[in-house]
Amino acid sequence: MNLQGKTILLTGGTDGIGLRLARQLRDKGAILIVTGRTPARIAAAQAEGFEVIAADLAGPAGVDVVIAGLAGRPIDVLVNNAGMSAAHDFREAPPVEVDDERTLWLNIHAPIRLIGRLMDTLRARPEAMIVNVTSGLAIAPNAGSPLYCATKAALRSYTMALRAQLKGTGVHVLEAMPPLVDTAMTAGRGNNKLSPEECARQIIAAMESGKDEANVGMVKVLRAVYSLSPALARSIMLRF
Repeated sequence: MNLQGKTILLTGGTDGIGLRLARQLRDKGAILIVTGRTPARIAAAQAEGFEVIAADLAGPAGVDVVIAGLAGRPIDVLVNNAGMSAAHDFREAPPVEVDDERTLWLNIHAPIRLIGRLMDTLRARPEAMIVNVTSGLAIAPNAGSPLYCATKAALRSYTMALRAQLKGTGVHVLEAMPPLVDTAMTAGRGNNKLSPEECARQIIAAMESGKDEANVGMVKVLRAVYSLSPALARSIMLRF
């Protein structure tokens, strides 16, 4: 896809991978509409010249706010990037139900709802794309964050089925699978993290080349191990 002049709705575009995606997509000539929920980050993104819809997508009302904020404008690309991880480790403490519910909403319900609400708009465009950001953990989960891994696996499954449904239409479906990326969400976790700038660069390269999957960074290695031995890949990740 030639991104020049394309109107892109990017969720979670005021921080982390999303902010780097927004900057690099704008450099490609795209028109960005981003969502965010933290006032300070929203103000910072606006100061950079981004149009921001303030919406908390960790609940059903947030989807309504985003759709209302679009005011019927045509969207060429929907990037479902917003995500969160809640502590869900019974070895440490019982999970907090409200955090679990917000994670489920933000990571899986909101992307599905936005796709549904925007499908007619996307299908009416000459060329359109849906980008769902999942994770390498959708393939091989780790033991420390089972809920996060489960939501990403669910979104991966949904993305694969959606791609099959939209085959032959003008709507391309891309799954982006980042590794551990150096963002606020991963603070204090792991080493050798990929920079969010490089993560964004690889996702955009996949968008431009029309790939079905963007296996970013070390996810390429994980996919290679998984193709040889799914059990080995899972056993490695489940140690963490």
